Amino acid sequence: MAKAYTNYETIFVCDITRGEEAVKALIDKFVTLIKSNGEVTEVNEWGKRRLAYPINDMTEGYYTFVTFSAPQAFVAELERRYHINDGIMRSIVVKADDKASMPQRAVAEAAPVAEEAKEEAPAVEETAAEEAAE
Repeated sequence: MAKAYTNYETIFVCDITRGEEAVKALIDKFVTLIKSNGEVTEVNEWGKRRLAYPINDMTEGYYTFVTFSAPQAFVAELERRYHINDGIMRSIVVKADDKASMPQRAVAEAAPVAEEAKEEAPAVEETAAEEAAE
């Protein structure tokens, strides 16, 4: 029986005060962990960026975004390892939806609603004008 894999996305922020080599080693460690327990689709290193708010008096971190497929049980282990590692400042793992078709569906569904709203707007104005005339 084949394993049931689910698509996930994770972003983790590494502490840059440890040095560039330590950051690269940490990224390799977590990407290898994900590869050994699932299938990595994409790894995007966003690089050093300013944080939205200071974390432990630090204002910058090294961001890495990974898209992967893995069993649901592995996600809890990945989050546990993020939390116990001192080099990871923040992390998040989310279940990914079928993003490719979602924007197209949203645009297709929103377009008729927008046209209906335009058609209804003059009718409301006409009713208000009729009520004012009476």
